[in-house]
Parts: sequence; C-alpha cells; structure tokens
Amino acid sequence: MSRENFSELLSFLTVAQERSFTKAAARRGVTPSAISHTMRLLEERLGVTLLTRTTRRVVPTPAGDYLLQNIQPLFDEIENRMASLDEFRKCPRGNLRITVTDEALGFFLRPRIADFLKKYPEISVDISTDLRLIDIVDEGFDAGVRLGKLVTQGMISVRVSPDIAFAVVGAPSYLSRHAAPKKPDALHEQNCIGVRLPTHGKIYPWRFRQKGKELKFQPAGQFVCNTVFSARDACLDGIGLAYIPKIVVEEDIKNGALISVLEPFCLTHLGFHLFYPRHHRYSMPLSLFVEEMKVK
Repeated sequence: MSRENFSELLSFLTVAQERSFTKAAARRGVTPSAISHTMRLLEERLGVTLLTRTTRRVVPTPAGDYLLQNIQPLFDEIENRMASLDEFRKCPRGNLRITVTDEALGFFLRPRIADFLKKYPEISVDISTDLRLIDIVDEGFDAGVRLGKLVTQGMISVRVSPDIAFAVVGAPSYLSRHAAPKKPDALHEQNCIGVRLPTHGKIYPWRFRQKGKELKFQPAGQFVCNTVFSARDACLDGIGLAYIPKIVVEEDIKNGALISVLEPFCLTHLGFHLFYPRHHRYSMPLSLFVEEMKVK
C-alpha cells in the first residue's frame, strides 16, 4: 500500500471519529474541502460509499463502519508500538554483534565494554575477534573495529584509539645469537616471524620509513602464525624478530624480556576505528555503544 493510501485511511478514520469534515480537517491540518476531496477519491478507488453526508453531520455507512472497526485497531497498534520506543530511550535494549581484532579489544575496548554493559543492562554485546577484512553487512555484524587505513570505504567511522606505533622486537636469547639489524635492509639476514592475514592468506608486510621514503619488507623465517599475540610469544621464546604494535610488547620491552630494534625507522599507523553502515546510525544501542567507545 502506498503512502497516499495510508493518508486517505487516516483521513477517513478522523472523519468517522469526529463526524465532521471541519473538525477532521482541523485535526489533520488541512482544509475541509481538501479532506472532502480525499474521501471522494477513497470511495471511488474502493468502489463503495463510506460516509453519509448530511447538512449537520457525517456518519459512516455500513461499509464505512466495517472499515472503521477493522482498521482502527491496526492504526492503534502502530501508535502503541511507536509510543513504546520511549521505553528504548529510557532503558535501551537490544543485541550488538561487533567484529574486532585481539589487540583492539584487549588494549582499548575491553574496559569500556565492561562500563557500557553496567550502564545499559538490557543491551548485550556479541564480540568476534578476527583479523579478516570482512563485509560486516554480509556477515551480520552491526559494526567492526580495524586500524584506520583498513576501514571499508563508504562506512561511518569513529576513532577508538590513539595512533598505533609499531616496533621490531627480539628476545635477548635470539639477539645473543644474531647481531641486531641497524637498517631495514639487514632484515634479510634475520629469522623473521610472519603473521598471516586470513583475508588473502599473505604474510603481513613490515613497513618502515628511511630517508623520507616508505619501505615495505616481506618477512621470511621459520615461524608463521595468525595473531600478533602468537608472534609476541614466539618472539619471547627466542625464535626470531617480530613486527608488532608497540602496545602489545610495551611491558616486555620495559622488563627486558624483549628488545626493540630499528626504532628510528618504525612507523606509526592510524589508530583503531569503529565503523558501521550509514543506515545503522539510527540504532539506539549502536549509537550508545559508539558514544561509549570513541576517543573522548
């Protein structure tokens, strides 16, 4: 049914309730002649007379009374459902499915999510940790969190972390057997731990800046894994060097369990962003979640 049909039916209901074109027109915000014209069009379209017009009042015919009794409850139900949205504003409820990376969750979102769930006990959050670059709409997610440069174009995105510095690190046990590289080209002589990206199956390249130019190095070595935490653990075990977000290994560097090398050449990447489709911005639970997660 078109919007015009709904408008006609609403006008009919108003006339049938008020028993007057003048009063119905005032309620609908139109002229009496306009509402009278609308009723004639509705009757012509339906092929039945809905209203009996006299000089004093307007009353429904049997067909009009039948229509009134059957559609009035439907419009009342719509009004009740619309009114019930107030409850969502007072006590928002719903379920959110969010895809995030391990490090974004562990270092930035986890404490905020705990606060969010306490604040909104009727909202539940279903988190899926994944390195894949996925189509969140196709896979049924409300939103995703990835490094800024990996956010899908056309999405609304909100920063949820500061920029992320990367570091090349190795354990003292490894560096006692292999001289620490002084420049990125020397990495060819090292046992480099790779992180395989599940989206296309390739090893994540290491990026550096040298003499004002960005360099890309494709790591090779004896060990490949699929998370930065596994790469850190392999590094701690002395297997080789790893290229990891500095937040993941900061404590290990401070306590001497890992040593940072090539610091002057390491890049800082755009921070993590929460992204979601434009039409989801009307979701109350998602709007509240975005507000809670974003960098203040």
